Amino acid sequence: MKNWIANTDDRVFVLALWLLVAVSFIAALTSNASLVTYSLLLYVPLFSVAYFFKYKSLQFSFIAYLLFSFLGDASNLFFSENMLTKASSVFYFLGFMYLLIMILPKFKVSEIRALVGSYLVGVFCIIMFFLFQIYSILNVVLNSATEVQLFAVKSLSLVVLGLISFGVYLNTQTKVSVWFLIGVGSLFVSVVLNYVNLYYFYHLGFVAVERILYASALYFLFKYAISDKMQIQDSKEINTNNVLA
Repeated sequence: MKNWIANTDDRVFVLALWLLVAVSFIAALTSNASLVTYSLLLYVPLFSVAYFFKYKSLQFSFIAYLLFSFLGDASNLFFSENMLTKASSVFYFLGFMYLLIMILPKFKVSEIRALVGSYLVGVFCIIMFFLFQIYSILNVVLNSATEVQLFAVKSLSLVVLGLISFGVYLNTQTKVSVWFLIGVGSLFVSVVLNYVNLYYFYHLGFVAVERILYASALYFLFKYAISDKMQIQDSKEINTNNVLA
């Protein structure tokens, strides 16, 4: 497979990433509330256009993830301030579930080594402990029980997605699994910073970092989608050649 940056079409993704990074920095430096709010609507469409600039098809699960992510990003246009956090949480949760559906077939329980399995269980228990502590605090701070429950469900889905991605990487240790793991990791930290901005301390610097991580997550997830697509095509070509031979 050709180098990611060397290929002209793939440079479009790099340019899209840097453009979004620049917009995030400008929004933070100028303290422009409108730019902070509406620039989020660029993320999914910009990377989608970059993808379809060369490739004509995309896995349904990933399309669904992009759709729900965009709806979550655009929630501020359709919902009042009271419903905004709840609506966006629902959309993002549905998007995470479709990412989980996309990676789950590559997670072979029968192939997991005992050491890897115990490591994943240990990491899961530690993360769940910290999530429970945050949940307990939010349960006291927030008046809306629904918002707290959505926080729990959304966080849990992202934790499971992260562990499955990590498990796939430990089992396969392929470049494709690395792209997905980095994408999910960037997404996880982005969501954590979003929680900090929502419930603890709002700062435009945190917002800028959150947006940069979100853009990075989309970049690596698209990179995974392309690499996975190329692997499937190569596999089909090999099978076809074997049949013809």
